[in-house]
Amino acid sequence: MKYDFDTPVNRRNTNSLKWDVAENELPMWVADMDFPTAPEVLAAIRKRASHGVFGYSVIPDEWYQAYTCWWQRRHGFTMQKDWLVFCTGVVPAVSSTVRKLTTPAEKVLVQTPVYNIFFNSVLNNGRQVLESSLKYDAGRYEIDFEDLERKLSDPQTSLMILCNPHNPVGKIWDKETLRRIGELCLKHHVVVLSDEIHCDLTDPGLNYVPFASVSEECRENSITCIAPTKAFNLAGMQTAAVMIPNESLRHKVWRALNTDEVAEPNAFAADAAVAAFTEGEAWLDELRKYIFDNKKRVVGFVEEKIPQIRVVPSCATYLLWLDCSGIRGSVSEAAQYIRNKTGLYLSEGSQYGSCGENFLRMNIACPRSVLEDGLKRLQEGIASYEPL
Repeated sequence: MKYDFDTPVNRRNTNSLKWDVAENELPMWVADMDFPTAPEVLAAIRKRASHGVFGYSVIPDEWYQAYTCWWQRRHGFTMQKDWLVFCTGVVPAVSSTVRKLTTPAEKVLVQTPVYNIFFNSVLNNGRQVLESSLKYDAGRYEIDFEDLERKLSDPQTSLMILCNPHNPVGKIWDKETLRRIGELCLKHHVVVLSDEIHCDLTDPGLNYVPFASVSEECRENSITCIAPTKAFNLAGMQTAAVMIPNESLRHKVWRALNTDEVAEPNAFAADAAVAAFTEGEAWLDELRKYIFDNKKRVVGFVEEKIPQIRVVPSCATYLLWLDCSGIRGSVSEAAQYIRNKTGLYLSEGSQYGSCGENFLRMNIACPRSVLEDGLKRLQEGIASYEPL
């Protein structure tokens, strides 16, 4: 491989949210990677830093071109420059959209188990979370369309947040599934807010389907959040985009982002994104292969040495959803026990909705040696766990 993903990087004492833990702890929870970003992106950041003046910035044409060319080349979707609006992050975009397109006490539908911060974006704004739980059968997830339509038909439901690909279950939604979601949302006058931040982290040989690419109905009734931050480990750069083909919806979102003051870039936001999308392709493809190999290692290890756990099949993201229903006692208590006993810090599944209470989420975007350490700690913790 041209790029090095094997060498661990010491992130302690760097004001890292993920690594601000006890010295003996191994954090494999929050969704950022333990790999440096692509060298090409680092070069662009260093070049910008060397200028030495960090005043107010504007979005250059190269930023729009980088996004549109990347989505055309990588995902076969043609987007127009005018559809794109800069934002400091996907979560700020979600929260601003919730505030603008819904009113207090209205319902925002999410498909659980799902990214836990969606709950914050809804509840913190005085709206109600409406859960449509995915069907879980034989270790796989599918949409319960009967339940989904029943809840979309509620006159109080005005917005649906779609996770595409789905975090934490690693599901890539196919075109027909997305089409059906789009038809139901249009039928019941519900706007779709599609979070596609993990779209570039599919397994090698697989691609995701942009919701807006499925049909005219999907395109005109949707808002899509995209960014290089997950794929290139740039979350701290606060750089993202919101893609809205419908002119009326776009104006509302543009007003929301500007009202909330999350529409202005810092000095590095545009340059980092442009470098990622114009020069980072080879690095990303090697990264995807490395993560895929990590996935295979986890599956093999768990099947052989921790039979109480099942790894839910994943086609996207670097997050693995672990079915722990086979262990004794509370999974939430087990997670805390494992952390106390071994130092391994995983995310409790209950954060992602009530249907996630028997699960743990594990971030495997790390060097192979770190992964092996984490797996051994998991084995040790599960082996010694007794219900409190």
